[in-house]
Amino acid sequence: MKFSRLLALSLLLLLIALPAASFAQTALPKITIAVDRASRPEDVAVTIQILVLLTVLTLAPSILVMMTSFTRIIVVLHFLRQALGTQSTPPNQVVVGLALFLTMFVMQKPATEIYQKSWIPYRDGQVSVQEAFKTSQEPLKDFMLRQTREKDLGLFVKMADLEQPANPQQLPLTIVVPAFIISELRMAFQIGFLIYMPFLIIDMVVASVLMSMGMLMLPPVMISLPFKVLLFVLVDGWYMLVESLVKGFH
Repeated sequence: MKFSRLLALSLLLLLIALPAASFAQTALPKITIAVDRASRPEDVAVTIQILVLLTVLTLAPSILVMMTSFTRIIVVLHFLRQALGTQSTPPNQVVVGLALFLTMFVMQKPATEIYQKSWIPYRDGQVSVQEAFKTSQEPLKDFMLRQTREKDLGLFVKMADLEQPANPQQLPLTIVVPAFIISELRMAFQIGFLIYMPFLIIDMVVASVLMSMGMLMLPPVMISLPFKVLLFVLVDGWYMLVESLVKGFH
């Protein structure tokens, strides 16, 4: 009886696999990679453009993290999770996803300016690649400079032995980006400290009560965690946190 069932199951899988195999042989395209001699200089230029594009795609996550609001948002969300003491709740996928969508919301205006002032003229052939790249830097610089302290800019200008510019917009990205990053980390840690304080008070109160009751073997985290979650829910913590984060960039 078992053998007949296994045989029937095998025939069923075979009947399902045969149409899929025939479809794969007829419908799927063949992909090959070949290396050949270039007959024209344009062929070499296209190859170099493809390599540059692949390099940019490789660096895209770093650009997203370091030149947008993602750094501050993700650090604050991790501070919140540590302050609540919920370990892996919400999970990393949810935290990173929320940070990404908030970043897209915050960076909507600079992205629109880059698309209208840089990408559309380049697509229509009105400007060169160099001009499009130079134009695309301006909205990003405006955004980063609004969030960067002059003290942090001065630090990297001094270390790079550059002359003091008349306008911060004249600074290169090699100065603006690291100054923006340390300014964002400073702000994120300040927000994280403010988030930690009320939850730390709850932990201290619970630990003092348990010690006064002689319950030394009971971990205070087990008692304080429900109170911290209840406090966060009652004050509508997600609303307040997201509102303060987004408004901090405007």
